Amino acid sequence: MTEQDVLSVFYPAYNEAMKNIRTTKILFLSAILILFVSGFTLIHPFATPGPNRVLLLKYDGPVTSVMVDYISRGINEAEVGDFSAIILQMNTPGGSIDLMNRVVQVIRGSHVPVIVYIAPQGAMAGSAGTIITLAGHISAMAPDTAIGAASPVGSNGENIGTTMESKVKEILKATVRSLAKERGEEAIKLAEETIESAKAVSGAEAVQAGLVDVLAANSQALLEQLDGKTVLVNEKPYRLELAGAEIITFEMTMIEGLLMMLTNPNLLFLLLAVGAQAVLIEISTPGGWVAGFLGVCCIALAIYGMGIMPVNLFGLVFLVIAFVLFILDIKAPTHGALTAAGTVTFIVGALVLFNSVRLPGYPAISIPLVIGTGLVLGAFFFAIVSIGVRAQKKPVIAGVETIVNKTGYAVTDINPDGEVQVASERWSASLEKNDPAIPAGSRIVVTAVNGLRLRVKLYKDGGD
Repeated sequence: MTEQDVLSVFYPAYNEAMKNIRTTKILFLSAILILFVSGFTLIHPFATPGPNRVLLLKYDGPVTSVMVDYISRGINEAEVGDFSAIILQMNTPGGSIDLMNRVVQVIRGSHVPVIVYIAPQGAMAGSAGTIITLAGHISAMAPDTAIGAASPVGSNGENIGTTMESKVKEILKATVRSLAKERGEEAIKLAEETIESAKAVSGAEAVQAGLVDVLAANSQALLEQLDGKTVLVNEKPYRLELAGAEIITFEMTMIEGLLMMLTNPNLLFLLLAVGAQAVLIEISTPGGWVAGFLGVCCIALAIYGMGIMPVNLFGLVFLVIAFVLFILDIKAPTHGALTAAGTVTFIVGALVLFNSVRLPGYPAISIPLVIGTGLVLGAFFFAIVSIGVRAQKKPVIAGVETIVNKTGYAVTDINPDGEVQVASERWSASLEKNDPAIPAGSRIVVTAVNGLRLRVKLYKDGGD
């Protein structure tokens, strides 16, 4: 049987087998992709829908777009899953008015009653968190918590202009009057004071004024106190049947958790430092795209976080100056003087960026972390500068003179002239004056270079 006959018999079967393998690969990769995506969405297998289930949402951090998306997903899950109520357990220092309004709209549009619960102990509903609390169909606070200080400020914590401040305050006061209209005159007055004069009160004081409905130590105690109460949901009365309700926690997705981490100034600082360093490495040694890619990703994440956190962008100027000084010390070594100046500038820039703006509830950057990172960067660049200085002090080694004292082999007899192999190259060679002839294959050493001809002698182990 010829080769062509074999192919005619087996090729169709082979082709079919390969098609099946490709199909199997596609199905396998599709399954992996579905599992990967489901890992990001973290859809939990809730129990069979029933009347006595409460969905618990936990949010701890400033008001961001992550909060809007998380609450929207939670409300949608509660509506689809036929939950009796939603508990939004919240601890927030506040955030932008635009995002706050979006959260308020999402909560007020829910078809399932939303219980806003300021917890755990020590938590706060500051600034925008105050209005979000009032947006709940019913609200509660844990002991030793606080609410208020809702006066508007600029994005970096600074006071805004008188006219603009007056406008924003009036809009916010109108909002809280609308949200607290069923709570009584004292509650409305207190809500307006949190905006007009940045007043803040404890949980007990808020309950006493009617700004918040109940004081509860934990979620289970909260359900017991709210059982049987009637609230308005989309202007319709809704009786809360919460006795013995099962509390199911609704987790954030992996992406939401990652973005929430970017509200930590210590992480943002490290991302900036590592990102800038990686970009400098890519610039100094182009071609290895990995460092550049990682650097750009780190800087992009840091920029996102700084868009959420209250920062003083003037600190970025110091950070840029610091890296410029580091680079200048490499290009024009000054024995480390510019590196020392760059280290100090880097530390000052980081502190100005993150710690010169302080708003209640927002964490400060760790000073030891800043100093330690600055010293490590400074030591790194100082090491580079030291290597460069040592390299400059070394004599220039180049040209054919570098071949002197190297050893090789005689290719031909040298008497007094011949050819040798030195440094993987073939050279014409002559004997030292009065030296005996050197037979082919003998080991030789170069003693001098005359133009393109080497002067050699017989190599002897241990010296001449």
